[in-house]
Amino acid sequence: MSVRESYQKHKGLSWLIGITIVAALVAVYVVKTRTPTVRYITMPVRRGSITAVVQATGTINPLTTVPVGSFVSGTVQYIFADFNTQVHAGDVLAQLDPTIYDAQVTTARGNLANAVANVQNIEASILADQANVAKLKANAEYAQVNAKRIADLTQQGVISHDQNDQTQSNFVAANASVTQAEAQVNQTKAQLAQARAQVQSAQGNLKMAETNLKYTTIISPVDGTVVARNVTVGQSVAASLQAPNVFTIAQDLTRMQVYAATDESDTGQIHVGQASTFQVDAYPTESFHGRVSAVRLNAFTVQNVVTYNTIIDFENPEGKLLPGETAYITIPTGHASNVLLVPNIALTFTPQLPPKQLQDLYKQHDIPRQATVSHVGGWQLVWKLDANKQPVPVAIQTGLTDYTSTAVLGGSLQQGDQVITGEQSSGGPSGTRSPFGGPGRGR
Repeated sequence: MSVRESYQKHKGLSWLIGITIVAALVAVYVVKTRTPTVRYITMPVRRGSITAVVQATGTINPLTTVPVGSFVSGTVQYIFADFNTQVHAGDVLAQLDPTIYDAQVTTARGNLANAVANVQNIEASILADQANVAKLKANAEYAQVNAKRIADLTQQGVISHDQNDQTQSNFVAANASVTQAEAQVNQTKAQLAQARAQVQSAQGNLKMAETNLKYTTIISPVDGTVVARNVTVGQSVAASLQAPNVFTIAQDLTRMQVYAATDESDTGQIHVGQASTFQVDAYPTESFHGRVSAVRLNAFTVQNVVTYNTIIDFENPEGKLLPGETAYITIPTGHASNVLLVPNIALTFTPQLPPKQLQDLYKQHDIPRQATVSHVGGWQLVWKLDANKQPVPVAIQTGLTDYTSTAVLGGSLQQGDQVITGEQSSGGPSGTRSPFGGPGRGR
């Protein structure tokens, strides 16, 4: 073989080796770029204090709100109070047109006068009838004496029997007249009782008419502040089935309440007398203080969410807070000092491992079922990294929570342990996994 042929042979072999090396490097690069690398995000377990709270939103309301209605129908003639007017009990708020009710009072008074006059006439008639009865009784007594005298004379033969019979007939007639007159007196007395009942009815009608007339003047029943006016001058007020609400008066705006809508899961932690704080949009930098006065038993269900009204009393001496404002309430329900605290986000994390591998890890590390499924007895599951930077499950018993951290009451966690809160996948198609178990942007 010549030198030239040998050179050509070695040159071809070098090219083949070079191509092989390049192909191997490309294969290694492709394998590495398609194999995902998981990086776990951790946070430390620390020791500190924690305060558990119930958070809710609610509405500020006066302690006592009095609706003022109209008992009678009519047209509003005058209005003497408006929104925010300070009123006292007995102050006139509005006046309805009293013309119709004035006429009713006049009619009722006339009917009463007629009834009284009728009674007086009947009483006079009774007196006349009683005088007539007395006269008839006197006549009957005379007829009785005369009949006895004539009967004696008839027995002596001085008077004829016909005259005696006439005298006896007159005596019987006199007694009948007395009986008839007494019956007339009794009948007139019955008419008198009926007339007196009509007087009482007329008096009742007059009182009702006068009361209706009085109700055309709408007055304040309490001291307070007008927070609603629902009528204007010239408006007709119809009080047919129920009294329409004309004004609403807040009795005392220096003492108010918050109606907080608390979730059913929080009601077991709320008790009467608990201190609470709240904020309103009108004063975002200030906190206001109150105390729980009641948890009302009437539940409200909206889209399968059950809430109860928790009433919080508070003082409002400067009148800064107004009825209807939205309050953001915080009710402390417990406090613990110098306890291990685990981030709440770690309690929701589960590594993206096959179910079989997860079950094997649970069994390997003696994780109770209630820590992975039911959370009975406060058992929950967190994950930390072992010496090989691999996730290891740890069962813990949890206590108070403040929506950021949770107190650890039992388990093998120690202060300074790094618990996993999320994971990131790089170099592979899976991308980043959020702390809540699905694809996300990572942290």
